[in-house]
Amino acid sequence: MSGTGGSRTGRSRAGVPAWAVLRSEWTKLRSVRSTWWCTVVYLVVVVAFGWLAAASTPAAVRADLAVGVAMTGFGFGQLVLVVLGVLAVSAEFATGSALVSLTVVPRRTRLLAAKTVVVAGWAALLTTVLALSCWLAARTLTAVPGGVPLGDPDVLRELGLQVASAVLVTVLAVGLGTVLRSTAGGVGLGVALVFVLPPVLALAGGEPASRVSQGLPALRVGEDAFLAVPTAWPVGLVVCGAWALGAWAIGSVLLERRDV
Repeated sequence: MSGTGGSRTGRSRAGVPAWAVLRSEWTKLRSVRSTWWCTVVYLVVVVAFGWLAAASTPAAVRADLAVGVAMTGFGFGQLVLVVLGVLAVSAEFATGSALVSLTVVPRRTRLLAAKTVVVAGWAALLTTVLALSCWLAARTLTAVPGGVPLGDPDVLRELGLQVASAVLVTVLAVGLGTVLRSTAGGVGLGVALVFVLPPVLALAGGEPASRVSQGLPALRVGEDAFLAVPTAWPVGLVVCGAWALGAWAIGSVLLERRDV
């Protein structure tokens, strides 16, 4: 009897296995309509803008520039990732199902980490497929001396940065959703930080506004006159990463301290 009781206590302390938490989060993500609506809109926007931009660019001097033009749609596609990430958290609190999840997995940071891995992983998978589609558009529709080989280091950097940008934006959105627990508030703040304020401040003129715009999470890889913020990609990657990790960390702390 004591051995059985000890075994049960050990399993209770160990909690739900990590793979089970991940599987549960994946089930929740794919079982809601908003996930598939976001997925469809993301695919359509990026592909449509990408192929249109590539078709409108008959020639480019370098392969990475051709690919960058074809990835213009990702600037608008990030809006969808913000919605996806925020809804993954806020929808659970809106319906009350978050209480069930927190009861089953009392280690709240672990639960949030699993949700983040699943949502960001889905965003990374979609973005990888779409980035390859943009590369194909550039290769097919834009004339470049030497072609647009997939193995070109500059091309691979563009594609990799786009996937990294998508992951960081999604993590930022999950963090905002956890902090605010409001779909409207999380999406509104995320859109302002990622999409509205960076280019508006960059175009406003003046050194202070320009510096503020460069300190916002706007890692742009595609070539777009409006969406692009004049920041080198290493700096943009660090800034966007800091925002994403900061929002997620604050959300994790608040999730642990709140009653529900």
